[in-house]
Amino acid sequence: MNLENEIKPVVKTRTVSLDIETAFELFTRRIGEWWPIDAFSIAGADVTGVRFEEEVGGRVVEITSGGEQSWADVTLWDPPHRFCLAWHPSADSEVSTDLEVSFAETETGTEVRLEHRGWERLGENGPAVRESYQTGWKTVLAPFEDLAG
Repeated sequence: MNLENEIKPVVKTRTVSLDIETAFELFTRRIGEWWPIDAFSIAGADVTGVRFEEEVGGRVVEITSGGEQSWADVTLWDPPHRFCLAWHPSADSEVSTDLEVSFAETETGTEVRLEHRGWERLGENGPAVRESYQTGWKTVLAPFEDLAG
C-alpha cells in the first residue's frame, strides 16, 4: 500500500477501575448492557439487543424482532488481552475495516485501547467515514465507561 494514501486510524483509550478479566467480559459478553443501540444500530427502533459471539469466526450482531444483522466478524480472539474484528456495520456493506480492542492491566484498573483502521478500503468515502467514527466511538464508549466505573 502507498503510505501517502494511508488514512490515520481512530484511536480511543480509556482506563476503567475494573480488573482486566471483568473489563474484557463487560466489553464483549455483556456488550448488550452498554451499547447505545438507540443511536448506533442498523435497524433503529426495531433492535432488541446486541450479542458478541466469543470466538474466531464469531460475529457481533444486533438482534431485531425479525432476526439478526451482523456488524462484524471476529478475526482474533485472545481473552482477556485483545480481540480483532472485520467491522462492517451496514446492511449492504461488502467492505470491512479493522477494529482492534486491547486490554492492559494498570495500577488503577485496566486500560482499554480501541484502534479502528483500514479506512483506505472505503475509497473516496474513507476520510469522511473515519471522521464520523472519530466522534462516534467517543459516544459509543461513554456508557461502557459509566458502567465500568
